Amino acid sequence: MTTRLIERRTVWWPTLAGWSCLLALVTAPVVVWWFGGESFLSRTQRQPADVLVVESWIGSEGMQAAAKEFNTGHYHYLVVTGGLTGESWSQHRWNEVEETIPFLVGSGVPRDRIIGSHAIDTDNHRTFEMAVASWRALRERGIQTTGINVFTLGVHARRSRLVFAKVFASSEKVGVISWSSRGYFEGPWRHSSPRAQSLLKETVGYLYELLLNSGRLSNAPDRPESKEKSE
Repeated sequence: MTTRLIERRTVWWPTLAGWSCLLALVTAPVVVWWFGGESFLSRTQRQPADVLVVESWIGSEGMQAAAKEFNTGHYHYLVVTGGLTGESWSQHRWNEVEETIPFLVGSGVPRDRIIGSHAIDTDNHRTFEMAVASWRALRERGIQTTGINVFTLGVHARRSRLVFAKVFASSEKVGVISWSSRGYFEGPWRHSSPRAQSLLKETVGYLYELLLNSGRLSNAPDRPESKEKSE
């Protein structure tokens, strides 16, 4: 009996047309995102809502725009959420929420309509922590909302809406308002280093949140309490 060291096998290999199709499948999403990714991530999607949630890190100009949105949007409450500025090792951090509330009042928002929600830890999963803080602030006051709109900055909008929708679950409708300073979106994003960095960061962050859920255990409506128990 002869021992065979080599045998012939059939190998499936793409044709030129097959390789063209594979190349198109790989490059098409990149091309679409190159031209439409920034618009997708920064799209405003308002919902009929009685609560406006503002992420306090967007700056004073953004807060002026948020105050205008509140005063013209028939909201009942404005929830301003945030944590401490700077790095965790810094000795010169200040509370964004406490500093923002007087600014909002000065911009025409009634003080009794503003709710401060202090995020416990914004050094990790900042958007999630702010969403949880907003969730708690409304529940602690017994406020039943018909819906919320999240006011945030530029390409962060899509991720904010996704995270807030997970935390608030199906009990409220969650919309988002993307704000950017005038002239920010003039010209292609690739001609602006800050815009290119923001687009790359938010693309990764959105996909990570969408596919991996930032490593969190649950998206249930009672997630804030379950998080405390797990810790």
